[in-house]
Amino acid sequence: MAGLLDLLNSDLGKQLISGASAQTGASESKTADVLSMAMPLLLGAMKKNVSSKDGASGLMNALSGKHDGSILDNIGSILGGGSVDQDVMQDGAGILSHVLGGKQPVVENTLSAKTGLDAGTIAQILKIAAPILLGIIGKQTKENNVQDQDGLTGILGSMLGGQPKENQSLIESLIDSDGDGSVLDDVADMVLGSNKKQGGGIGGMLGGLFGK
Repeated sequence: MAGLLDLLNSDLGKQLISGASAQTGASESKTADVLSMAMPLLLGAMKKNVSSKDGASGLMNALSGKHDGSILDNIGSILGGGSVDQDVMQDGAGILSHVLGGKQPVVENTLSAKTGLDAGTIAQILKIAAPILLGIIGKQTKENNVQDQDGLTGILGSMLGGQPKENQSLIESLIDSDGDGSVLDDVADMVLGSNKKQGGGIGGMLGGLFGK
């Protein structure tokens, strides 16, 4: 099964980078940086959510309905022309609110600090990425005939499989933490890496994927 590294470096990943860049006005390299850090965090949050039966049931319902992967069949028109479909953007906002909850501003502000893009631009990129990520999960869920909590956890874990174990635990720490903003920022800094040039954290690991 394709992991996150493969997905981000695929034609679909490059379309996502290009489309989000055109929509926000951020450079493709900065957009790639945001996505390479944000996608593992979103997957980690989903993996945490499906650890409960209610969370797993909610995601399974979404994946068997609106987010069954059909969005990927029309990706060119959705992302093309520098104007992403507004229904997709609204859908993305709903997904982020559900998956990240109160941690969403911390994630956006941390990514802003790491990339130099403002938090509003980060938010736009995440709104575009979220429905597509859910579509990818939905497609893999359908192809593998996943119908229960264990199977869903396996799909998400497999997609996160390219992450070192210490990064996986730190992702979950960020999502799990209910401390104040400064504590969350400290954990996020550990997850995302304080210096990508030294290869630290997720950013360091994925940053070279997209060839500047």
